[in-house]
Amino acid sequence: MALKDKQNRTIVLSITEVEYRSFMENNEVAHKLIREAYARYPELFPLEMKWGYKLNGKTRKSKKMDMRMRRIEIQGITYRLRPSFVLPYMRAKVDEVRAPLFLVRFGVPFWALALVFGRNAMFWYRTFLLLGRFSIVGTTIHRPEHLPEHLLADEFHIRVKGQKAYVATTIAKGCMLGVETCAKADADSLRSGYQVFKEEATMLQPDYQPRTVNTDGWYATQNAWKALFKGIFVLECFLHAFLKVRDRATKKLEVLFEVAAQKVWEIYWADSKRQMGQRIRRLAEWTKKTLTDCPMKENLLKLCSKRKRWLAHFDFPTAYRTSAQLDRVMKLMERHSINSQMFHATLNTTSMNFRALALLYNFSPSCPAVTKKFPELVSPAARLNGFVYHKDWLQNLLLAASLNGYREQLRNPL
Repeated sequence: MALKDKQNRTIVLSITEVEYRSFMENNEVAHKLIREAYARYPELFPLEMKWGYKLNGKTRKSKKMDMRMRRIEIQGITYRLRPSFVLPYMRAKVDEVRAPLFLVRFGVPFWALALVFGRNAMFWYRTFLLLGRFSIVGTTIHRPEHLPEHLLADEFHIRVKGQKAYVATTIAKGCMLGVETCAKADADSLRSGYQVFKEEATMLQPDYQPRTVNTDGWYATQNAWKALFKGIFVLECFLHAFLKVRDRATKKLEVLFEVAAQKVWEIYWADSKRQMGQRIRRLAEWTKKTLTDCPMKENLLKLCSKRKRWLAHFDFPTAYRTSAQLDRVMKLMERHSINSQMFHATLNTTSMNFRALALLYNFSPSCPAVTKKFPELVSPAARLNGFVYHKDWLQNLLLAASLNGYREQLRNPL
């Protein structure tokens, strides 16, 4: 989706329901809360806020919640002020949807949410889909210095109306930072898909340039990234190379595969380029001497022929060497697509679904084993940034998505 389709003029403020009554009735209280919010988190406001603002009336009452919002004018442009305890479009209060949305992350279908929590399936579907309108990068990462140097990228395969499609997925620092559906898997289509991540990242930092991206062996993916970022170095995933060997090991080769697998991972755990080079040569010699012609032998020799690519991993010691982190997210995407049964419309709707899932994954609490280590930073986004706007994970997400997460706002009218 183009950025012009995602513009938004709503600023989200961290206000309790009790404070909100005074905020709406008393102008002095309104000014006080606005100034305190801007002083604390200026990134949630338009850049022009530093030149001042003025109150500009209130919106009409929402039929859904019987609530109104204040409006302010900043440099001739009107913005709405929405409290963080309310969803976009005054759809519902956070307390009413927090638990159901958390379950969506684990593939619970919308009809099941309606059966347990009331309303209807379409209400929960639309409530979930609202999150897909936010900028993933701008909502997840709030300061340019937190943008990742090293990335993981791959395509999730899915069918839309019976036709095969590909979700260009970008991962870094434990967070999903880009998901866009492409009709084809060629370099041009994938470039358009990954372009969305670049656009969102460059809105946060115009000269953003990642150092590396780890991909599988699909040349279209690698060429797409090289076209997007001229100075980027493409690293190939060692795990994918091993999986190609494993998938071609027949039962007759079971014993030999165990030996080959050990030799392959000894290459991965080598301490230096010299040691890795030696182990690659020994694996190639063992393969030619021990195995007869078969697909497993071909892929072992192919792995050995990529010696320069594996040695390049030592040049970037903090980069991703395998796609294990991305593969875990792919399992989440697969479960979501199967259990929710909703990808039956367009490529754009499919992208919205996965974008919403990405933000749920980034902001909802991680498993107890992780949260015990980081009791104050329970979500991947919180650990990436080192802070939260609000202790409630959903209010934290909504605050982070102030102005839809797009920090440099487009200048079209409401």
